[in-house]
Amino acid sequence: MVEVDRCLASCIFEEMAPMNDISFYFQPVDDSLVVLEGRLGQSMRIHDECGFPDLDSSGVAVIYVPEYRNGNIPNGVNESFRQSLYDSFKGDSWNGVVYDLGTIVPGEKVEDTYYAVANVVGELVKNDILPIIVGGSQDLTMACYRGFEKLEQTINICAIDNKLDIGEPDSEIHSDGFVSHLLMQRPCYLFNYTTIGVQRPFVSRSEVDLFDKLFFDICRLGAFNANFKVAEPHLRNSDVITMDFGSIKAGEIDASCYDNANGFYAEQVCQLAKYSGISDKVSCLGLFNVHPEQNRMASSLTAQIIWYFIDGVAQRVGDFPIGSKKNYVKFHVHMDDFNDDLVFYRSDKSNRWWLEVKYPAGQSGKYERHQLVPCDQGDYDGAMNNQIPNLWWKTIQKLS
Repeated sequence: MVEVDRCLASCIFEEMAPMNDISFYFQPVDDSLVVLEGRLGQSMRIHDECGFPDLDSSGVAVIYVPEYRNGNIPNGVNESFRQSLYDSFKGDSWNGVVYDLGTIVPGEKVEDTYYAVANVVGELVKNDILPIIVGGSQDLTMACYRGFEKLEQTINICAIDNKLDIGEPDSEIHSDGFVSHLLMQRPCYLFNYTTIGVQRPFVSRSEVDLFDKLFFDICRLGAFNANFKVAEPHLRNSDVITMDFGSIKAGEIDASCYDNANGFYAEQVCQLAKYSGISDKVSCLGLFNVHPEQNRMASSLTAQIIWYFIDGVAQRVGDFPIGSKKNYVKFHVHMDDFNDDLVFYRSDKSNRWWLEVKYPAGQSGKYERHQLVPCDQGDYDGAMNNQIPNLWWKTIQKLS
């Protein structure tokens, strides 16, 4: 097969609003990586020896951040996932641009890396480019959050993880303890936090109780295995989605680097990636605790997770909050001993469901994106039987 000149492949661009220069945060991809004719890499705009690509079209951007100092994984660099991604074939419905911006080299201090990632995420999201952060420990979720903080946007985060990663606010940020630090940010732009794939042996009773008190959501691995669709409303309700590779079953990925005896199967994490991409609300994906010494099979899975996420993005239909709900089918459900009806909406494009939760007077601007909460038909059916959906109670508590 023929290798393609990557410099010539990036000559024609669509027009887009100018953005601040973020190129100085990046190093180009490994020059040993090969782009083959007819494969995805040929159509990507890659930061290579020819220079940083012009970010003049909306799309998705792959970014590698090998920052492990606040985690349990030794430092290192492994870009083999890129080769697996470049060697794949482009999806049938892909119209947006796929960038590979290169590697954000860890700064002198971890905070320097956070600062770089936050600036990059904020600038890309502002310009309708969806960042996919690969590598580094799970505490980089903090850096992704700070990118939205710069946009002054209240957000929801969903972690695909077997732990809750709460930690102590007066302790150092760690890959297993950063959520408490998110909560301590002022002003705080975190509205909701969800964890999908929780395994009870790795979570204390006090952590579960704290999540309940905060009205955050937990979807246990057993519930997901029984019905994978229970995760879809959580994913659809999120702005940032992160995936801890430690939540994947070690035998599915690389038992020499990962040690989870149970966990998600490979096809399940790809399925989660696809659902995440389809959600119109999701603006950032993080794949964290990707071990730099992982084998080729694990790197191939990393690439496939990215591929399925991009495939989901390509199949978005413009549901809320991107599109208007004026053409949705609206359902009023009367509840006994309840002053107002519950109002449900069903999309005319995707048949997905939302539940309306009224925000406090005078705070419509702050909470407008959280007024419609993703749900499923089961929530509507329960309301028809006079059962208040749990997600309604949790949301109204956070709005109060």
